[in-house]
Amino acid sequence: MIRHLVLFKLNDGVDRDADDRVAVGAKAFEELGALIPELRGWECGWNTTARDIAYDYALNGLVEDREGLNAYLAHPAHQAAVAQWREFATWVIADIEV
Repeated sequence: MIRHLVLFKLNDGVDRDADDRVAVGAKAFEELGALIPELRGWECGWNTTARDIAYDYALNGLVEDREGLNAYLAHPAHQAAVAQWREFATWVIADIEV
């Protein structure tokens, strides 16, 4: 199994509560769990701490193997969600075997 972890940081000046793009982008990621058959597990949500080093939004996906990860990454719904987030955030990822 491979766990796909992503941490998002909103760009400077982007207000999560005032920028409609952020709500639309978060909804797009929330819906991926039901849209992509290769996902065996899916969680995402907003950070709840106010620490300076904290990222703003996180997602945690689980796939069977590298083929499943590649299918998830290439899926049109994933590509559309990523395109939305490119407008207002940056991110880091880690794909770990579990």
